[in-house]
Amino acid sequence: MYFLKPFSNSLKTNKSFYDMVDNFFNDSFFTNSSDTFRIDVKENDNEYYIEAELPGVNKEEIKLEYKNGRLAIGVNRETKVDEEKENYIHKERKISSMHRSIYLKNVAEEEITAKLADGILTIIAPKKEVTENRIIEVK
Repeated sequence: MYFLKPFSNSLKTNKSFYDMVDNFFNDSFFTNSSDTFRIDVKENDNEYYIEAELPGVNKEEIKLEYKNGRLAIGVNRETKVDEEKENYIHKERKISSMHRSIYLKNVAEEEITAKLADGILTIIAPKKEVTENRIIEVK
């Protein structure tokens, strides 16, 4: 039981509730680091800037979709190794699928761009202007 931490110490952080939930489910008990990929999301007044770490992934293996306010990044890979030597044949196959989804509010769908370079997928999603209030004329 040496790995248990006092409960009161875990509450003395400045993290939000959502950070605590994310950290809980990102614990190695629940996930394996090879099962997914890391993403960074930045926001400014004009756009969202997303970077996904995808080393060794080709652009043909990536599927991007924006639907119902969510940007979905999917990767489907199939790796085959065929090695023939003097007295044996060695063949390995690995099929993997990874998926991440991010909620992005008020995005100009038709202007989203994506670029893959040096193992980093960069996505720029411009925001569209949304009027909060609208006066409706009564006829």
